[in-house]
Order: sequence, then structure tokens, then C-alpha cells
Amino acid sequence: MPVIAFLAAVLVIGFEQLVQWRYGPMGVVGLLLLTIGVKARSATCSSMGAVVLTLLVARPTL
Repeated sequence: MPVIAFLAAVLVIGFEQLVQWRYGPMGVVGLLLLTIGVKARSATCSSMGAVVLTLLVARPTL
């Protein structure tokens, strides 16, 4: 069980670093809002995070 928890933590930290490297601080804010919204079951917070991430991903095409 500790090995699975360790691998999950490494995966999450790696994904967060990838988002920060690719999309900067706003990517981390969007990911944080999305994560908090899902864990707190807040549709508003998770929607705001999803919108921020969507705008960052779609920005080059706009």
C-alpha cells in the first residue's frame, strides 16, 4: 500500500510540474481550482478551474 501511495504522489507532482512548465502559474491556479472543486464537490469552483485550463490550452488557436 505505501508503494501505491508513493507512486501516486510522484505522478501528481510530476503532472503539476508539467502543467506549471507548459502553462505557467495560471495553469497551476486552474489545476488547483479544479482539484479543490472536485474534492469539495463544488461545481462552481471546479467549473472555474476547467474554464481556466481550457482557455490556456485553446489560447494558441484563438
